[in-house]
Amino acid sequence: MPVLDGRQQERQGILETANLMVVAARTAPKAGGKDDILTAVVTGTEGEAIAVEMEKIAAERGNAAWTRQAGIIKDADAIVIIGVRGTKSYGLSCGACGFESCDDFTKAEKRPRQDFVGPNCTIKILDLGIAVSSAVKIASILNADNRIYYRIGAAVRRLRYLSEASVIMGIPLSATGKNPHFDRERR
Repeated sequence: MPVLDGRQQERQGILETANLMVVAARTAPKAGGKDDILTAVVTGTEGEAIAVEMEKIAAERGNAAWTRQAGIIKDADAIVIIGVRGTKSYGLSCGACGFESCDDFTKAEKRPRQDFVGPNCTIKILDLGIAVSSAVKIASILNADNRIYYRIGAAVRRLRYLSEASVIMGIPLSATGKNPHFDRERR
């Protein structure tokens, strides 16, 4: 029987975890069964590009938090990205988006803001939250280091990895002896 390198097997396990996470995001409950969730798994040079984009944003905004998180992202074995077509109306006319009706929301100009496109339907944003939560539940069950990052989503949007998404969240994954996402010494 061959001896399999542990680190190589850990990376394979992380990729399998990422795949199960996108399944969980896809099958998560959606309001009215209307699925506007988008998912992808990012590895290799595309993952490094996310970190580089985060560093660019840090420089543009003079905000070191982006650089700190970019350093963590560079060490990730995979990044799960989950977005939503949030500029689509659910059709409830609940007013949570700030408009009187879904017709008013639909007629409103949808344009890029600082990090995302808006305005967004609150129901679609809730669907995104449920999908992201379902995905990280799987990562947690499988003991993969993970954390939800807003900043990854902003960088991914600029890179146009999920070009139809108006709002995106990112979840870097790794298998380490100490979870890098909660390491107080790196901050």
